[in-house]
Amino acid sequence: MKTDFNEKQIQILLIAETLFAENGFERTSIRTIAKAAEINVAMVSYYFGSKEKLLEALILYRTSDLKIQIENLSHEELDPIEKIDKLIELYINRIRCNKGIYRILHFEFSSEEEEDKLKILNQLRDRNLKSLETIIHEGQQKGIFRKDIIIPLISPTILGTFFHFSMNKPYFKKLLALETDEAFENYIQTKLKTHIQQTIKALLIYES
Repeated sequence: MKTDFNEKQIQILLIAETLFAENGFERTSIRTIAKAAEINVAMVSYYFGSKEKLLEALILYRTSDLKIQIENLSHEELDPIEKIDKLIELYINRIRCNKGIYRILHFEFSSEEEEDKLKILNQLRDRNLKSLETIIHEGQQKGIFRKDIIIPLISPTILGTFFHFSMNKPYFKKLLALETDEAFENYIQTKLKTHIQQTIKALLIYES
């Protein structure tokens, strides 16, 4: 599927993203998307073919540059620990800036039946996993990272921590005395990011 979209296609994708995130994928129809975009249903079908194909296009639109950034990171002249820190920063910044699509992916499509509909999602996960494996294998070869790491559990550990914190916003705002939404977002960028980086490195690095 192509990743270069015209202005009208991007408009449709952004409206669909908002509706999917607010109402759920199954409860959002092509007709609803067309009405919100002030176009006819035939145009949505012409551009994307189906609701599933529209979501695939949305995934590509929101993640294609992240894929390139992660692949480039694995080949940068940095030590493996620095790469892990940068990888976590990339993940968190991307999710913060694109909460809609990540909410859709991680909460709408968690069953085997739904994932089977979206092979592109698993292809994306597989590519990101390979880049992560490249970084960790480099660290293992240099004697920095442990040999018994379960690599496929690293990304869920990063994302799970972030989503638990983010989805329980009122609780953590009160617990951590974060009086405004701005303070909450700043905490994610600083303290939560650092906590996740320290957690992952604690899993990866040999105990001294």
